[in-house]
Amino acid sequence: MWNVLASLGDPGILDWYLMWVRRPLLGPIAGSTPLMEVLEDILDLDFRVSETDDFIRLVSGERIVFGSIPLAHRYGGHQFGMWAGQLGDGRAHLIGIYMNRQGEKWELQLKGSGKTPYSRSGDGRAVLRSSVREFLCSEAMHSLGIPTSRAASLVVSDDEVWRDQFYNGNVVKERGAIVLRVAKSWFRIGSLEILAHYGELDLLRTLLDFIIQEHFPSVKATEPNRYVEFFSMVVSKTAQLIALWMSVGFAHGVCNTDNFSLLSITIDYGPFGFMEAYNPDFVPNTSDDERRYKIGNQANIGMFNLNKLLQALNPLLDPRQKKLAAQILEGYPVLYYTRFRDLFKAKLGLLGERKGDDDLIAFLLHLMEKTEADFTMTFRQLSEITQSQLEELNIPQQFWALKMISEHQLFPAWVSQYLLRLKSNMNDSDSERRKRMATVNPRYVLKNWMAESAVRKAERNDFSEVRLLQHVLQHPFQKHSAAEKAGYASPTPSWAEDLRVSCSS
Repeated sequence: MWNVLASLGDPGILDWYLMWVRRPLLGPIAGSTPLMEVLEDILDLDFRVSETDDFIRLVSGERIVFGSIPLAHRYGGHQFGMWAGQLGDGRAHLIGIYMNRQGEKWELQLKGSGKTPYSRSGDGRAVLRSSVREFLCSEAMHSLGIPTSRAASLVVSDDEVWRDQFYNGNVVKERGAIVLRVAKSWFRIGSLEILAHYGELDLLRTLLDFIIQEHFPSVKATEPNRYVEFFSMVVSKTAQLIALWMSVGFAHGVCNTDNFSLLSITIDYGPFGFMEAYNPDFVPNTSDDERRYKIGNQANIGMFNLNKLLQALNPLLDPRQKKLAAQILEGYPVLYYTRFRDLFKAKLGLLGERKGDDDLIAFLLHLMEKTEADFTMTFRQLSEITQSQLEELNIPQQFWALKMISEHQLFPAWVSQYLLRLKSNMNDSDSERRKRMATVNPRYVLKNWMAESAVRKAERNDFSEVRLLQHVLQHPFQKHSAAEKAGYASPTPSWAEDLRVSCSS
């Protein structure tokens, strides 16, 4: 069933930054939820295995696969712009690497599985509310076409976990949970920063060569400029990733360097949020008092984090390579904006290049901001409304997000420009436009109120909405009757207007 899982490389080489640990057993298992796609397509398991006691014990951390030695990873990071020193996996254990029948290597990690050498004053646990959110969102992001870690299972424990969710002195008892999450790698910018900061340059070089060999096959291991080529690829992929986040209104919430993957995938889901009313100042994290990680600043934070990566690489570069790497970093804004523009042109169904496309996009976003229109549903409803309906400027009630924008006095001017631009699409029709736009504009994303509703039920041992969201978010572009009944494509319910999410988990 499970092949032997191997640990990362040679412990004799890597034990300077990896700490081998075992974790204590959890309390009784209260419930578990697996994801069929990850189990069957990535881990080569028949889904029925998830119903066995052996599987539940494995994904809860109660049983270790023979030959596997759990480990926790040491890294550092810049948190909210300041160097935070040594951090590391404080509540996650890597239980091994699995190679599937396609020859892909996947690192399996339990999050919330107990104390590690890097737990500091923490208990190493994760609570149900944060675990449900990560379990659902990582898979939702994958279905949206955004590079991300994946979630294989969610196990709920009867352990008591105490948390001060909003850091206001109100400590409450919550239920513990563990997510089995998988990724090609969990290395992040902070993995290199910690070694450079403490002058562990031989290990820094060894680790970089390992990462390049394992995850950047197009970079030759013997190439003298391999670290510059590696940096160039990370810069490009990071620009693309953040542009993709923006295209679906996703705000990570804590874009610290210890949460930024070297493979440019979305990792470490904490106080994330999908923007509802369009607002460049949207901040999903209540703990972010300075609004550093607002959605409109994510691209700039990407630049900041890449600069910290370059600083970590600099001790291994000669003067010419340093200059070249600095020039690569200077090209980041163009890479980001080019990808951003292409994604938003696709969201509007625009083909080819036309002067004024940028203005058309900016004009719509301006109207959305002024009317506080829902980001996801505005673009989705533009995918569903016909050109003739737009021409009449009489927006049907079913298109409630567009209806809000239509109340702005400049809406007719935007519609006129938009329809004129659509006429320039070569060999296109209105039905083809709508069909094309419906493949890039989701009808469903994991808004905070949806996750909160599922969490509240899960806390009462009712996982029906977790499972409903699992199914719906696997097909975010398709209309789903149960999702419509649940209001997932409707305005945010009044009870959820003041929901808050923090770094606490």
